[in-house]
Amino acid sequence: QVQLVESGGGVVQAGGSLRISCAASGNILDIINMGWYRQTTGKQRELVASISRTDSTNYAESVKGRFTISRDNAKNTVFLQMNGLKPEDTAAYYCYADIVATTPPIARYWGQGTQDTVSS
Repeated sequence: QVQLVESGGGVVQAGGSLRISCAASGNILDIINMGWYRQTTGKQRELVASISRTDSTNYAESVKGRFTISRDNAKNTVFLQMNGLKPEDTAAYYCYADIVATTPPIARYWGQGTQDTVSS
């Protein structure tokens, strides 16, 4: 059974940095796309960043130049380095991965979420 486990994050002052990671495990044949969403109370979940199997990346306009997404295919892990954090970056961050496995053949899996808080 495939699962994603997030780690890192926490509380930081404005202008500071955080790094969160998400490791996939289980009967994985391949991972296509990986990425991060975030959500705050009363708002829709927002796509923060994504990275393809060939390291093509996309970022939300609000984080461009401050956040960097990367992945380690050998460890089935995706990272999000967050620099220059602002109070409006405070949210629960969820990783996802589009995984090819024996069954189901392909599906999107989600991490458990990590709360990251930026104090002003």
